[in-house]
Amino acid sequence: MKIFKLPDLGEGLPDAEIVEWLVKEGDEIKLDDPLVSMETAKAVVEVPSPFTGKVAKLYGHPGDVIETGKPLAGFELEGDQDDDDTLAEEPPAEPVEASETGTEPLREDSGTVVGAMETSEEVVAEAVSTVGGVKVTPAVRALARKLRVDLATVSATGKDGVVTKADIENAAKNPQAQRPATAARPTTARAATPPPPPPSGEWEPIRGTRRTMARVMSESHSQVVATTLMDDADIHQWAYGQDITVRLLRSMWAGAKLEPGLNAWYDGKQNMRMIHKGMDIGMAVDTPDGLFAAALRKVHNSSAVDIRAAIDRLKENVKNRSIPPQDLKDYTIMFSNFGVFAGRYATPIINPPCVCIVAAGKLVNEAVPVLGGFEVHRVIPLSLTFDHRACTGGEAARFLKAMLEDLALPE
Repeated sequence: MKIFKLPDLGEGLPDAEIVEWLVKEGDEIKLDDPLVSMETAKAVVEVPSPFTGKVAKLYGHPGDVIETGKPLAGFELEGDQDDDDTLAEEPPAEPVEASETGTEPLREDSGTVVGAMETSEEVVAEAVSTVGGVKVTPAVRALARKLRVDLATVSATGKDGVVTKADIENAAKNPQAQRPATAARPTTARAATPPPPPPSGEWEPIRGTRRTMARVMSESHSQVVATTLMDDADIHQWAYGQDITVRLLRSMWAGAKLEPGLNAWYDGKQNMRMIHKGMDIGMAVDTPDGLFAAALRKVHNSSAVDIRAAIDRLKENVKNRSIPPQDLKDYTIMFSNFGVFAGRYATPIINPPCVCIVAAGKLVNEAVPVLGGFEVHRVIPLSLTFDHRACTGGEAARFLKAMLEDLALPE
């Protein structure tokens, strides 16, 4: 049996999450036919089959995370003989995150659910947790949610009072047999203190884009020496109908022309930096699934019309989850426009190897002193975070000053 190991679907990505198998065990498949959809680095990638033959084994279920280089699928090829890629010499991949039905990696269920799940050669312990005073395993809790059974109404028959899979199934089939959620208590001379209410929510694994976001944020926190400057851009001279986002992106190139060290990459291990001659901006886009950062290419020599078209295309790709993998990497500087929602200033997070991110807050009207009096001007709050290992405070301040001056122009 030939074992297909998960390839690196990006540049050095450690793992990927199974979204959907496009085949099942026993199916015949041809070379380059779609095999599986994987989510990695904030994009869903369709992985093709590397062989023509029969799908013999699928290592993992939707929601499982497979490490790069670990087995993903096994194939039986015509005339295939045991070789260095046989299953006996390559252990199956262990998912590194919880499955949809519990906190343990998925295996075939031999019928034992409570306390341990028996497989053909081993016993895998399954953690028992207490939910609202009821002892239950994650798999059984997931089954209760699926069958719409209230755990508080189920009579537990498992060892040590643990609710079993059979208890849930019986309760679903015979709702009349379920005990009341609040059983009558014997009266006593003194009323007992009521127990504290259970948590109203349940723990759930972080998956997909949010999992990637959490990893990237952790890496940034451990690698970057971040410092933030803040100031306001006065835009009262703007002509009517200016595209705010396009103007902000253009002003970042004005800053880079004065201080190119902010439009750069830094390698902390090698203590080296690369100053870029052009500007590709990684623009953060907020979605219900998490934060995406995709590249707007060649902002330095693009017209306002071209930049707007690129922004609209980026947003549409994010909405449809059809971002090309190459657009999720290799940007030279970062931008976040959180002000479309709320907030004035922030301490935005840099994705290494970039050394700078600019964030725009909510546009406001403020009283500005002018010739001994006051005028009300429109201003955009700006926050600039830079990696102090690669940039000085003076460089960052001059970059921001150049942005403010460019934004002050009428058009």
